[in-house]
Amino acid sequence: MAFCKIMFIGNLGRDPEMRYMPNGKPVTQFSVAVSHSKPDGQGGWVDEGTDWFRVSVFGDRAERAAEQFRKGMKVFVEGRLKTSEYVSNLAARGSGDDGAGGGSFAGAPAGVTSGGGGSSRAPSDDTDLDDLPF
Repeated sequence: MAFCKIMFIGNLGRDPEMRYMPNGKPVTQFSVAVSHSKPDGQGGWVDEGTDWFRVSVFGDRAERAAEQFRKGMKVFVEGRLKTSEYVSNLAARGSGDDGAGGGSFAGAPAGVTSGGGGSSRAPSDDTDLDDLPF
């Protein structure tokens, strides 16, 4: 028997979205931001970044979450961790001078893990996840 459980406290990054599966069962999805900080040695705190988790809730709890949760609220989440993997292929278009040319993106293809949470990115990606709009 295998068991994978996760618990975290964070803030909702967006309002929940409730949908219905083909069998009529409700499912609500939302994103939770979990910030990490540590003491700076001078009585303050140093921000170490933020991890984002996509959460899915099913059944009666899905309906209650959609009604009661709003962006920015602090929430406690406990449940099963499920990750998924995908491969992304990226290509840059245009040279910047004349808008015509093409070219390949240095990081393509890149395997990325997503879904269960964490700040997942390709090893060569320099994007700061705190700058993302969600």
